[in-house]
Amino acid sequence: MSLMSKEQLKQWIKEKNMQSVEDVQSALKELLADTLQEMLEAELETSLGYAKHDTKNKKITNSRNGYSKKKIRSEYGDVDIQVPCDRAGEFEPTSVKKNQTNVTGIEDQIIAMYAKGVSTRDIQDHLQQLYGIEVSPTLISNVTNKIVPLIKEWQNRPLQAVYAVVFLDAIHFKVKQDGAIVNKAAYMAIGIDLEGHKDVLGIWIGENESAKFWLHVVNELKNRGVQDILITCVDNLRGFSEAISACYPITEIQKCIIHQIRNSIKYVSYKDIKKITSALQPIYKAATEEAALEELNQFEQTWGQKYPLIVRSWRTNWAEISTFFKYSPEIRKLIYTTNVIESYHRQLRKVTKGKAIFPTDEALLKMLYLATMDVLRKWTGRVQNWGQILLQLSVQFPERVQPYLR
Repeated sequence: MSLMSKEQLKQWIKEKNMQSVEDVQSALKELLADTLQEMLEAELETSLGYAKHDTKNKKITNSRNGYSKKKIRSEYGDVDIQVPCDRAGEFEPTSVKKNQTNVTGIEDQIIAMYAKGVSTRDIQDHLQQLYGIEVSPTLISNVTNKIVPLIKEWQNRPLQAVYAVVFLDAIHFKVKQDGAIVNKAAYMAIGIDLEGHKDVLGIWIGENESAKFWLHVVNELKNRGVQDILITCVDNLRGFSEAISACYPITEIQKCIIHQIRNSIKYVSYKDIKKITSALQPIYKAATEEAALEELNQFEQTWGQKYPLIVRSWRTNWAEISTFFKYSPEIRKLIYTTNVIESYHRQLRKVTKGKAIFPTDEALLKMLYLATMDVLRKWTGRVQNWGQILLQLSVQFPERVQPYLR
């Protein structure tokens, strides 16, 4: 419409007797139909090399052969057009392709809304109210299924040879399976490369979280080119460390302090929770491992008799809880919890909170993938203080880091 002058626009409004938004949309719908029709006619004329009824300039045996009816979706609703045909069946229109039934960005909108966690019903209502287009749940499913090959390609892409830190954790959902509703775990891996950039390395849907499945995940990372991981940050799942060590025996493992604290207060009397969390704080905030062990001894003297399971848990897990004491404050802050992946999970929950139950594993994976793509678009910068962190890592692991520095 910007191609019209103000006078032409006024004349057009007057001719169409437009008095409401509905009148404008109806007129635009007609204009779109007429424009597409003329474009198709022009395309056929170019293809044949002569204008309609201009037999004098006809130099080929092929000719026009009537029309075929076609209904297409547009921003203004369904539009009926007549697609011109040729006798030889060679005409391939480009303005509205042979199998094209949509000239809007509807598919992109469906995928964008699905990525934001909008329900199928709400997507249907939105398209009906905005464009007057009725779409079925099957159509929405078919549109979102178009990203499945992209997911497979993303999930199987080659990874970098070395990652400074990899965070491993899972988030749980309810999924229909064989007529029943079961708990499924979406296993996630986030890697920080030697350039200091974060990336989601993959998403795997499996049965409820287990060390056996984590071994499968770690094996897949190795098969996709990850030769070495300097440090992995994990929760306190039993068998996790063994799964990692089976593939990366020299990788250092840091168990999440926050998970350790949560496990510690699981069986604590409510009136003692604040006291226990305060008493644990000096342990993981100590300047050195030796000082931390002294604080653990002090904790045992004060609370060991009442809560022996807490002391036993910290001592049992100490080798992998205390890993971060080897490093500078910048690295400690990065690895002592799985906050990096927890933050990512919060973004996923914002999208999935409207879905109490997913119909299939694939439906869950599609939504998590689309939400992940949104998250990754925001991960443009490097990890804070990365220059200092990389310097520390290159000193700590010279043979494993320096050959890969650019």
